[in-house]
Amino acid sequence: MKKYRLMVPGPTPTPPHVAAAAVLPLEDERTQAYAQVFTRVLGNLGRLLVTDNDVLLFASSMTGAFEGALQNLLSPGDGVLVASNGAFGERWVAMAEAYGLKVTAIRHEWGHPWDLERIAAAVADTPGLRVAVGVHCETSTGMVNDVRGFAAATAPLVTVVDSASGVGACELRTDPWGIDVVVGGCQKALMTPPGLAFCSISERAWALHREARLPRFYFDWTEARNFLRAEVPRTPWTPAISLINQLDVALRQIHEEGLDNVLDRHVRLGRVARAGVRGLGLRLFSPDEDRHAAVTAVELPADIDGDALVDVLVARYGVQLTGAQGPLQGKVLRLGHCGFVDAFDVLASLAAIELGLAELGYRAAPGGGVSAAMRWLHEHLLP
Repeated sequence: MKKYRLMVPGPTPTPPHVAAAAVLPLEDERTQAYAQVFTRVLGNLGRLLVTDNDVLLFASSMTGAFEGALQNLLSPGDGVLVASNGAFGERWVAMAEAYGLKVTAIRHEWGHPWDLERIAAAVADTPGLRVAVGVHCETSTGMVNDVRGFAAATAPLVTVVDSASGVGACELRTDPWGIDVVVGGCQKALMTPPGLAFCSISERAWALHREARLPRFYFDWTEARNFLRAEVPRTPWTPAISLINQLDVALRQIHEEGLDNVLDRHVRLGRVARAGVRGLGLRLFSPDEDRHAAVTAVELPADIDGDALVDVLVARYGVQLTGAQGPLQGKVLRLGHCGFVDAFDVLASLAAIELGLAELGYRAAPGGGVSAAMRWLHEHLLP
């Protein structure tokens, strides 16, 4: 028997009480009773994002809400700056180009931090820019970008932050950092099955929205806000009622634990994972810094095929990790540790990685990864 352990950056494991909320009886979303659940979810999302701005919720993947941000902020031919250092930054470039926007892509080597001075210079030197887009946690490489510095570097523009894998795992303070739009979803650190996306919208972003002329319908922010402000707050279109119930339970768990405690827990898991990787004699691909708390990226030995390793780990040991994309495919292994994950999940993953590598010809000191991780736990958790 193998217990399946889901250890990817998303989707992530669902706590039992969150899973159980999926079987609650369906309700009519057009009632005051269900409006209380809906508005509580939006309020708790705002607390999580550290914002007093409007928060809108959509039944879609996060990519739908990303596309909606472009539709709601821009007009044909507008300029948009995208800071890219991984696969998800490149997705924003592709989306913006698909809408006929003038894209200024500030590309960096994958896995390397943004050059904020270069970004600020591009803002100053490029006429016609209206919006700047950056990915908070670039899970394709494990890099957590400095979105606070990004907002400062792009201050003349409306800033959009893709925090798909960051919100709930990595520090994000929307209003204090001056971020106009944050887009996220439910299936990563928020511990809910996929299918819901949300965005927070500043007054400056609403002003730009009123000028935007790209076509939109389902993701129209004005329509969504009008229904939110109706006598019975709800969504314009039939919501994913069961998913909202699950997200409600997950958000209440997060706030009962306390946001700072949740972030500290993710920092500790990142430290445990990185200690274990070093104990296996492997190199970290993502930086050895506390802000990289959602996923740890591991550079594999040259003679190890990362895709083959992923297959061995799940087939033989029931541990589901994931490889990398684009130029890093087959070269990097990614270990997710956000959401409903604890130190023992990380320890089990490190043990499986060691065994999987051995099967493929790489021999580490027996127990080296687990021992290094346990030493960290002994030093930092025991009284």
